[in-house]
Order: sequence, then structure tokens, then C-alpha cells
Amino acid sequence: MTDSDFQPDTSETTEAVVVSTRRVTSENTDEVRQIHLRIDEPAFYFLEGQNIGVLVPGPHAFGNKTHHRYYTIANAKAEEGGVELELLVRRCFYIDEVSGEQYAGVASNYLCDAQVGDLITLTGPHRSPFRIPADPSSNLLMLGTGTGIAPFRAFMRRIYEEQKGWKGKVRLYFGARTGTEMLYMNDLNDDLTNYLDEKTFKAIQSLRQGILDDEADALGKGIEDNAAEVWKLVQDDKTCVYLAGMKKIADALDQAMEKAAGSAERWQSVKQRLVEERRWSELTYI
Repeated sequence: MTDSDFQPDTSETTEAVVVSTRRVTSENTDEVRQIHLRIDEPAFYFLEGQNIGVLVPGPHAFGNKTHHRYYTIANAKAEEGGVELELLVRRCFYIDEVSGEQYAGVASNYLCDAQVGDLITLTGPHRSPFRIPADPSSNLLMLGTGTGIAPFRAFMRRIYEEQKGWKGKVRLYFGARTGTEMLYMNDLNDDLTNYLDEKTFKAIQSLRQGILDDEADALGKGIEDNAAEVWKLVQDDKTCVYLAGMKKIADALDQAMEKAAGSAERWQSVKQRLVEERRWSELTYI
């Protein structure tokens, strides 16, 4: 499943207030902000890995009154008290293929420019392919790039801080262009190290090797270097696989697993079983 598979539903909205916003990457790389929202509606309910939609007021190009964009919730749901959401947002810019001009991404810049106290109109929460399995002995194999790490961070908060007693293996593979882009595992925002003492958790970070490489290439290298463990995990009937970020990460996983399996046919057979048994979840973009 990809981001484009979601059809906008803006019939019901919820107002959220910006409680805090801070940059979680250094000034010498792309800006990514962690934005904390509060919703004063106790009935608002979400699950880890779900998406919310952000409605950006217009007018916009082509006469659109609003602009709608999905973001994955980056925190686990609270058991009591107010409803709080965290979003991980990269400030995006796009190049017009015809004119060559650079344009600011509508929703990402709207959110990154939001100030404490501002009201943000949300839709959802919307369905997501990401779900934490009910069986705590399940293995979680999570592969992500960029802000795709958001649902995985929410997963770990849920199973280690709130649910506790997770017995299955939890493996996080994350690719980035530079060390400062290791979201939640850099000098500015290092909260994933809270889970490094967990016997079941292991994080594998990979950086790009060449100037022309991107974070998906970096992730591919991390998978390749640990192909034996990944191959063993995907063959386990208790393993659930999650991919989030650039579409290229699925190709990188395919290439590494075909080599580990000894043939493309054998890997595709294992992958098809994961899909059929609903143990394969993918939310990627080109």
C-alpha cells in the first residue's frame, strides 16, 4: 500500500492546537520538525501507526479551497488524560519540471511554520496498514527511511513503555544520508536509545556510501550487511514486516533477500506468504 492509495475524506474534521514545535535535525541538513498537537475531544481515538489528515486553508492553485495531506502519527495513544498527537514533518520543496522553479510543499511548510497556539484542522484518524500484532511473542521487522520512522517510534513506545513484556524480536533498520538525519537517534533527539537496553530490541542504522546515494541506498546496504538475520526472520511464522518511506526500500529488500534465499523465486514465495497471512505492511512513496 502506498500513500496514494488513501482517498481524501474531509467530511468530518477535528481542531487541534499546536502545543510545541521543534526542529530535530541540525541546521546543515534538511529541516525536520517534531510537532506536538493537543485535541480537546476525549472521544478522539487512534491506534499506533494510523494517519491523520491535515487541511491547509486556501485558496490554493487551481481554485482549491483547501489542501489535504496525510501524516503518520508518531506517538502511542495515551491511556488517560487529554488526546495528544506527535507528527514528524520534513519541510519539502519541489522543482517544476518545465520551468525549473522551486516551490514550497503546501502542507509541510504550513506545519513547519505553525506556531504554538495555532489551530490545525485535522481529518481522521484514517486506516493504516500498520498494526501491532496482539501476540507479544511476534517478531517486528521494521524498515524505514526519513520520516517513515514515525510509526515505528510509536510502536516501540507502545510495546516497551505501556504494554511491556514484549518477547518477540524487534529489529529497526533505518537509512539516512548523514548521521544528523538519523531521526530520534541523533544528538538533538536521541529517545530511541531508551530502548537499547531492551533484550529484544536492536536498531541498525545505515548511512549512504556515495555522494549520489540517498537514504534508500543506505538502507539497502544495512539490509545487505545483515541479510542472514533478516532472511531468518522473514522465514519465521511469527514475524511481521513493515516498510515505510521511499519505494526503493522495497526493491532493496527484494535484492538482498533474493541473494540470501539463493533465488528470486524462493524469496518471492516467502514474501507472498507474508502478504497472504497479513504479516506484510507497506506504506511507501516514489
